[in-house]
Amino acid sequence: MNRRHASIELKSLDEIALMREAGLVVARGLAEMQAACAPGVTTADLDAIARRVLADAGASSSFLGYHGYPAVICASVNDRVVHGIPSTADVLGTGDLISLDFGAIVEGWHGDAAITAEIGPVDPAAAALSAACRTSLWDGIAAVRSGGRLSNISHAVERSIRGSGDYGIVTGYGGHGIGSAMHMDPHILNHGKPGRGPRLEPGMAVAIEPMVTMGSPATRELTDGWTVVTVDGSLAAHWEHTVAILDDGPWVLTAPDGGVAELRARGVQPSARAA
Repeated sequence: MNRRHASIELKSLDEIALMREAGLVVARGLAEMQAACAPGVTTADLDAIARRVLADAGASSSFLGYHGYPAVICASVNDRVVHGIPSTADVLGTGDLISLDFGAIVEGWHGDAAITAEIGPVDPAAAALSAACRTSLWDGIAAVRSGGRLSNISHAVERSIRGSGDYGIVTGYGGHGIGSAMHMDPHILNHGKPGRGPRLEPGMAVAIEPMVTMGSPATRELTDGWTVVTVDGSLAAHWEHTVAILDDGPWVLTAPDGGVAELRARGVQPSARAA
């Protein structure tokens, strides 16, 4: 049975193992969608791939029906930051960036991750934006420590982005706790000072998800009630992973290798369960 620390859910190792199963479904879906991304493909085509992956795994969608959301992925192209609704009218073209966000449920336990994919050759500045966002995600994950403070993650993400270039850090959205529900306490900012917030404990799980823009970080929501775009029309990137906190280190549940390569490259020892 899971417990709760204040308002933060603590999971057993068996429950985290189910989250790992969900995370691997998410990883598989994102990999298949990324491989399919090409000029002429629609975002609805990508949603269909994700639905097939869920069906093949016997998993269900974290997104479909969530507050009425109509799809199993969010597909956010170019100036769309997050929550873009897939559509047959939304055709990918050379030079586009697309952020793909996907969640799966296995026996009631959730996994959630996002990538930004490049469609054909893209402008080097667009590729650098996505790379900076991805790097900040892994730098944030590397700050996950049992006994550490939550805002250490936020600070690591911000410091990484600031070190990569003059990018906008979206402040109206952020990461979140995850487990028996997709969105749970705590909310995780992508900026802030270290040493603040609750202490991280074994059994906690968080989804870390920086969102970075080429220009102003200001955003607005479209009339569909979901799609979030940059106010100035600048490009955006979004990367995310679900991370479990264990007593011997972090376990990146939505990374095929459990996060081993990226964490060790940063001098961080992942949980033995990730190996």
